[in-house]
Amino acid sequence: MDFSKMLKQAQEMQQQMMEAKNSLKNIVSEGMSGGGAVKISMNGHYDIVKVEISDEILKEEKGVLEDLIAAASNNAKKEVEIKTQEEMSKITGGLKMPPGFKFPM
Repeated sequence: MDFSKMLKQAQEMQQQMMEAKNSLKNIVSEGMSGGGAVKISMNGHYDIVKVEISDEILKEEKGVLEDLIAAASNNAKKEVEIKTQEEMSKITGGLKMPPGFKFPM
């Protein structure tokens, strides 16, 4: 085995991972709840970038609205995880990572 070649490949993959990590902020996923009454947009760094609440749902009790916001946030997070995994899969050439494996963020 050529150790220097392996080291170079590892460095190239590390560079690609850093570039992918930086590009994740451009990924935006949307989570919804209440049949679309609450929508939350989240980027690939798990920052909420937009919240939309329909006027109709504002007439509900506070607890209902809080639950809908939490559900929409959780849905957005799941969507981000899916898109992030898809992006990272492109870099790793489709190499399957172990369940629960998280790339360093």
